[in-house]
Amino acid sequence: MLVKIIGAGLAGSEIALQLANRDIKIELFEMRPYNLTPAHKTKYFAELVCSNSFRALNENHPAGIIKNELRILQSHIIDIAYKNSIPGGNALTIDRNSFAKNVTERVKKHPNIKIINREITELNNEELTVLSTGPLTSEPLYNYLLNLTENKNLYFYDAIAPIIEADSIDMNYAFLGNRYDSENKDYINCPLSENEYLNFINELKNAEIFPYRDFEKSIHFEGCMPIEEMALRGDMTLAFGPMKPVGLLNPASKEQPFAIVQLRKENRESTAYNIVGFQTKMTIKEQERVFRLIPALKNAKFLRYGSLHRNIYINAPEVLNDDLSLKNRPNIFIAGQLSGVEGYIESIAQGLLVAMIIYHKINNYNFIFPPKETAIGALYNFLREKKKKFIPSNINFSLFKYGEKIKKIKNKKLRKELLAKQAEEKLSQWLPNLKW
Repeated sequence: MLVKIIGAGLAGSEIALQLANRDIKIELFEMRPYNLTPAHKTKYFAELVCSNSFRALNENHPAGIIKNELRILQSHIIDIAYKNSIPGGNALTIDRNSFAKNVTERVKKHPNIKIINREITELNNEELTVLSTGPLTSEPLYNYLLNLTENKNLYFYDAIAPIIEADSIDMNYAFLGNRYDSENKDYINCPLSENEYLNFINELKNAEIFPYRDFEKSIHFEGCMPIEEMALRGDMTLAFGPMKPVGLLNPASKEQPFAIVQLRKENRESTAYNIVGFQTKMTIKEQERVFRLIPALKNAKFLRYGSLHRNIYINAPEVLNDDLSLKNRPNIFIAGQLSGVEGYIESIAQGLLVAMIIYHKINNYNFIFPPKETAIGALYNFLREKKKKFIPSNINFSLFKYGEKIKKIKNKKLRKELLAKQAEEKLSQWLPNLKW
C-alpha cells in the first residue's frame, strides 16, 4: 500500500514517520525550496513560522496535557521538539532551526519515505492521499480545494513577531527573569514607564501597516492578533495582554514596572530573541521606528521583521467525514492546521490521529475514536461538531468533556487538576483498543 502525503509540515512529517514505521510506503510531496510561501524562510520540513514556543509545560494546562498524550503515543515530532528545547520558563521553547533540521533528517533517512520536491495543484480521485499543506497552502491548490469543497473554505489572517539580534539589546534598560520566578533567568524583560508606554501605544495606533488586498477581509485569529489591532481596542489593552508586568519586579527599582516587553530566546546560542506576543502587520520602516521606542530596544537590529500572511483552513464540520476524509472525495484526508485546529502541538496531534485512522483503514481494523475527555479526543470532537460559525481553535478546557462531578467544582485549580487526571485515565483506557 502507498500513501501520498502533500506537505511536509508538522502534521505531514508526523504522519509520514508514523506510517513508514509500520511498513507503509510513503510519497511525501513538498514544494519548498523550489516554491516558497510568503512566510517560510528555509528549505527544512516542519519549519516553525510564527512563534518558537510549544506553549505550557504545566501538566494541568491543556497544552501540557496534549504534549503528555503525544509523548505517550510516541509522537516523533514531539520527541524531536524536546530534544531541541531551550530555556523558556514554563513553556516548551524550541531552537527552531535545529528542530526543523532534525525533523528533515529523520524523515529523509527513513527507507519507506520517498521525498518529491514539487508543487501539487490537483489530486487523484483514487489514490489514498493526505492533504497537510497547512495554512500557507499555495494559491493553485487553494483554488482547487475551494472548488472541491464547494466554496466552503474559510481563512483568517495570521501575523508574525519580529526577531532581534541579542547584542543589540541595551541591558542598561532591561533585566533577566521569569514571571513569578526569581530563580530562572530565561527571558529578557524590557520595562516601560507609564509615559513611555502611552507614547508607544500612540505611535503604534498611528503606524503605517501593510494594506490588505481588495478582495480580502480583515479576519484575525485571536491568539495571533497583531499588536496594532489590539491597541485600537483601548490604550490599556496591551498592558493587560502581552505587555502585562504582573509577576515581574525590576531589580534596579525593586518595583513592578508599568508595562513590560518580554524577549524570548530563539536558539541555544542565545544570539537571537523574539518579541513575545508582538505579532504585527506594520511596514518594515514603521517596525524599526516604533519598536525602537522601547528603551531597551532603542538600537535594535532586526534579524526578521514581523509580517502578515493569510492562513487557510476548511470548514471541517461541513466538509469532512467522521474519519477526517472529504465527504465528496473519501480517499483524501485532511490533516494539521488545514483542518481547522490552531497551533503547533494541535497540528501534530491531529496529524497523529489521521495516521492512526489511515493505518486502521489500510489493515481493515475497526478504529475507536479517542474519548472526548482526552485532549486529542477533544480536538477531534471540535472538528466534528457542527457550529453556527466554525473558527479555528487551540486546545483549551472548553473543548474537553466534563464529568458531572467536575462540573460542580468551583475551585479552578482543583478542577484543572481533575480534568488532567481524567484525561490521563481515559487515554489509558482507550489505548488497548488500538491496533497501533
